[in-house]
Amino acid sequence: MAANVHESRLRDGYEITTDHARIDVTAVHGFLSLDSYWARNISRDAVERSMRHSICFAVLHDGGLAGFARVTSDRATFAYLGDVFVLPAHRGKGLAKWLMACIGKHPELQGLRRWMRATSDAHGLYAQSGFTPLKAADRWMEKHDPDVYAKADL
Repeated sequence: MAANVHESRLRDGYEITTDHARIDVTAVHGFLSLDSYWARNISRDAVERSMRHSICFAVLHDGGLAGFARVTSDRATFAYLGDVFVLPAHRGKGLAKWLMACIGKHPELQGLRRWMRATSDAHGLYAQSGFTPLKAADRWMEKHDPDVYAKADL
């Protein structure tokens, strides 16, 4: 198994890093659990586990979190892009597009056969990075529990 490659890229006072040690887990959890439509009420433990098992990309500004995304992948054939967000104070600056470009260039995510992404409101952003609607949706299945984070046993 290849060692994790940590990258940093700078632009206009912002930095994108994949160094887990520099990512504010409290800020990521705060946005996901309170402000996202896809992970509302997610526990901090679940966020920490998801980050530990993913390649995480943090957009930093003055050392604080401005945006985030994570990729869950076997680093050979498949990747799922999840938890993508830019905090409201930093929107409208092209950060999401830059974040997607950095993800696409990450050395551990090259040559993958398939990427997946689910979104209800940002199809245009992901289309710019090559995502398309499922071509054979009838072949895909899912096991989905939209209320999993509200259950007490997690």
